[in-house]
Amino acid sequence: MFGVDNDSPAVTVVETVYKGAFYPLGCFILVAMSAPADSIEIQNVVASTGIGQELDLEALATDLPGADFNPDNFPGLVYRTQEPKAAALIFRSGKIVCTGAKSIADVHEALDIIFDKLRELGIPVEDAPEVTVQNIVSSADLGHSLNLNALAIGLGLEDVEYEPEQFPGLVYRMDDPEVVILLFGSGKVVITGGKTVDDASAAVERIVERIDDLGLLG
Repeated sequence: MFGVDNDSPAVTVVETVYKGAFYPLGCFILVAMSAPADSIEIQNVVASTGIGQELDLEALATDLPGADFNPDNFPGLVYRTQEPKAAALIFRSGKIVCTGAKSIADVHEALDIIFDKLRELGIPVEDAPEVTVQNIVSSADLGHSLNLNALAIGLGLEDVEYEPEQFPGLVYRMDDPEVVILLFGSGKVVITGGKTVDDASAAVERIVERIDDLGLLG
């Protein structure tokens, strides 16, 4: 096969080692290269909800163990969940912002914990308050170093902010999906402003295509 005599002494005697496994000399080893989209990791999901009534944050801070309320520094009460790890910012208006979660499922789980805590304190909360994802922050690795100076020109100055004296990354505003991408010389990228998990994948695929079209990938 492939012009290699599998019965030859060289094949049967000499072997090569690849990642702890033995392969006959002359075999073709195909290694799948990871696509940049495969490296995407969600770093933070920010979502908002509300319970439709005003809250007495001073009383809530006293009754809710672990709550952090310092109105001189921040107008909301902060309550952190451990499983999953997230922080709920609870405001006097009844609005609640969940941040720090690593997935949309974690957002719903953390908020369910908050809702149950409020119900235990006698605060009425409907069964399934509407939760709106405001921002998904993801990171990825394009697998190549980037020439940010060339990219700033190639991507179009109207869509780019690049001031290396103030910030080491290039800020690129993408229209579809509507996200902001931070590109770094190392090839690392941060995608922010997404509303769905698929936004990050689509953004990475599009930016890789744009950079490749400019001849600046690798």
